[in-house]
Amino acid sequence: MTTPEEQIKILIVEDQTLMRQGLKIILDLEPGFRVVAEAGDGESGVRRALQLRPDIILMDVQLPGISGVEATAMVCTVWPEARIIILTTFDRNDYVFQGIRAGAMGYLLKDTPAEVLAQTIRHVHAGEVFIQPEIASRALREMMQPRDAAYESLSDREREVLVLLAQGASNRVIADRLVITEGTVKNHVSNLLAKLQAQNRTQAADIARRRGLV
Repeated sequence: MTTPEEQIKILIVEDQTLMRQGLKIILDLEPGFRVVAEAGDGESGVRRALQLRPDIILMDVQLPGISGVEATAMVCTVWPEARIIILTTFDRNDYVFQGIRAGAMGYLLKDTPAEVLAQTIRHVHAGEVFIQPEIASRALREMMQPRDAAYESLSDREREVLVLLAQGASNRVIADRLVITEGTVKNHVSNLLAKLQAQNRTQAADIARRRGLV
């Protein structure tokens, strides 16, 4: 039987009460695990993580206030040794890339079986990076073939907007440069974000830079 000092101490950051409580029950029943704290939003999650320095942090992506990815980055900036597993209902590749860049060491879907969650916690606690194989495979395929089809689907005007956006131009500046209305620019930005599967202007700018457009 493990002593409290030998147990893997876990912080759960999850805004859904039932999910948070369910995870706590499952993990507390697992030999060698102990949930030491819970948080229902990103800000309190960061605060508790830095106060308690648990062995493992389970971090939801979509949280009130700051997102799980932002919270992960904030924790890892102050405490680079933090071992964070992103746990979410979403399996979009951009969440995987953002989470790993932010410093997460694991990525799991919330419908993962309890035994896989427990195994992942042990892997990450041992210093390994673990992403569910099906998610890792798809993410690697995207890295090898970076969104060329999505870029090719952009209209000539959308590509012009993308280049200016990547240069840091505001909608007003883009409108002046292209001699179109600011409302039209907003429409073009929305369309190109959707086509590129980019969450925001920063991600779109990263895609433009990877293609050597700026």
